[in-house]
Amino acid sequence: MDHASFAEICLHQLKMSGVHEGEKLVVLTQGSERLDYADAFMAAGQRLGANMYHMRLPAPSPTGGWNVGATGLASMPDAVEALKNCDMLIDCIFLLFSPEQMAIQAAGTRILTAVEPPELLARMLPSKELREKVELAAALLAKAKVMRITSPHGTDVTYQLNTYATVAEYACTDEPGRWDHWPSGFVFTGGDDDGVDGTIVVAPGDILLPQNMYVREPITYTIEKGWITDIRGGLDAELVKSYMDSFNDPRGLGMSHVGWGMNPNAKWHRMVPGEFPGGMGMEPRSFYGNVMFSTGPNSELGGPNDTACHLDIPMRNCSLFLDDQPIVIDGDIVVKELQMRRH
Repeated sequence: MDHASFAEICLHQLKMSGVHEGEKLVVLTQGSERLDYADAFMAAGQRLGANMYHMRLPAPSPTGGWNVGATGLASMPDAVEALKNCDMLIDCIFLLFSPEQMAIQAAGTRILTAVEPPELLARMLPSKELREKVELAAALLAKAKVMRITSPHGTDVTYQLNTYATVAEYACTDEPGRWDHWPSGFVFTGGDDDGVDGTIVVAPGDILLPQNMYVREPITYTIEKGWITDIRGGLDAELVKSYMDSFNDPRGLGMSHVGWGMNPNAKWHRMVPGEFPGGMGMEPRSFYGNVMFSTGPNSELGGPNDTACHLDIPMRNCSLFLDDQPIVIDGDIVVKELQMRRH
């Protein structure tokens, strides 16, 4: 995408995020990554009269994996203080789950993460309708005490919902201290630390993230009191277990967030070789009617588990109930107020 086109979609984003004249915005990058993002956001912000800054961290050391919560800011308290003093941070390195992001949010800075490819940012622009629908869904979820998920493949799991807040992601942020991710379009919460019980069967066509791959053989998870007690299946189950074992952290077996996708512009099929544009898999997290469960850290919701071992698994064709009210049935959202036209 050329600079002018990239700047235009960033301008739309910043308008949706309430950026106005005189605000202080910082674009955060590291090394040589996403410098074109910084240029596009800087140009867009200047057109709105914002005071724009670019903070560029040194390139990260090779880690050999996705270690959530570990950022280059950890050793730079002065940089963290500077980010606490801006109105909006555009995070192009992925700070989520880190203590640094939590401290920056607590200071009132709103944060937008933007690490997906420009093509995906353009196709999944934030909209007023998406925000309204996701906020309605969040209100429903926030009132619920029990979530139950079932599927034709054998999933039957119950989440007790008495502890954690609900998070709405609609790809823009205009409220102090709020974080969002562009692109997105889903709602989630976390089960009680000891309140998740049952069976989840990850079926062929469901997606493993961060592996960015479709499941080919069923993976059966047994969950008792908020912890995975058994994972079984074929090769895909072995891959999951090997990945989790590599962290040498039993907290990776904890249950993390859970919710459903609502973005009709997100496509399930875009993970196939030759179509996947790169990035962190925000499109499969967001596709309309998926039910996504996660394992590992719940620190994002204020929980005690900050393990770096994290998987997100969007699933198709599931049914999701809140206090016995059907919300998603066989992969389709059935609450009229939440429905959006699927393209």
